[in-house]
Amino acid sequence: MSLNKNTISEESQNLSSPSGDRGKILCIGEALIDMICTDKGRSLSQGQNFLKKPGGAPTNVAAAIAALGGSVELAAKVGNDPFGKQLIEVMQEFGVATRWILQDNHSFTTFAFVSLMEDGERDFVFNRGADGNLTRHEVDEINLEEFSIIHFGSATAFLPGSLQAAYESLLQKALQQNIFISFDPNYRHLLFRDNKQSFIDQSWNFLQSCHFFKVSDEEAMLITGKATLEDATAVLLEKTKAIFAITLGKDGTLLGANKTTTIIESIPVKPVDTTGAGDAFVGAVLYQLNNLDVSDIQHLPIEKWKHIVSNANKAGARTCEYLGAMEAFKHLSNDIFK
Repeated sequence: MSLNKNTISEESQNLSSPSGDRGKILCIGEALIDMICTDKGRSLSQGQNFLKKPGGAPTNVAAAIAALGGSVELAAKVGNDPFGKQLIEVMQEFGVATRWILQDNHSFTTFAFVSLMEDGERDFVFNRGADGNLTRHEVDEINLEEFSIIHFGSATAFLPGSLQAAYESLLQKALQQNIFISFDPNYRHLLFRDNKQSFIDQSWNFLQSCHFFKVSDEEAMLITGKATLEDATAVLLEKTKAIFAITLGKDGTLLGANKTTTIIESIPVKPVDTTGAGDAFVGAVLYQLNNLDVSDIQHLPIEKWKHIVSNANKAGARTCEYLGAMEAFKHLSNDIFK
């Protein structure tokens, strides 16, 4: 398999590093194209019109961090095709360093085709291509000494393939080098409907290894096997040592830390599209953490975490005011924290 390692401008390579030599954030996972059927209520077989949008959860997080002014790189694999080129160019426009977005000459860029039916169900076809081919060997080439935070937020990394092994290998290296680890499982029912237990088992490995994680209320109950949010939260407090955030939509975010919980309210908005709100939340958390001294990140007082989550709620809420995650991120800036 031959690869093209793309280059970026010197300006993008030299983003500011508030935490010294290890002041960057690394996001790893899928970069893909969402093909969204704009014919409401029609199945994919019936739909005629589609909107092409760059996506992938870790790709969104990286874009949000860069939009806020953070120093971030994305490790992913795309095809050596027009769609892979689009993903690289979009990331560069945001200011994300793209030297580890590798282009695969023998696989197409991954696509997700989605149509929203009248009953609220999604007609979904996932054409997996290059994203699953990122290898452990390629990830091992990344110099982790440059990074203070690594974010594992891939929706596809728990599927069988090379990316799964690369994802796990990077986790182990991050632990060995005492790098701050962030995790978002990003459960997608349509990807794991036939293998939920594999998703749950792999999620626990990361939940019990990371320093911070974000889950939705549905994910918290799925992973813990509990029927209520209260019971799910109790399990997460008991079985993990991480600071965690459970997003509750318009009701804000449940922050778990030091065996206690508190609800951090969000800000009222008139939502247009909730796509990317969770990724904006994570991006805002990591951006703020990366502006702290590396040695302080793992020992923050609870009041500081409340402030960080409150700001992240603002980022997630603001994202809902625009159509499409990447379009929303263009309007993000750290001014929203004031």
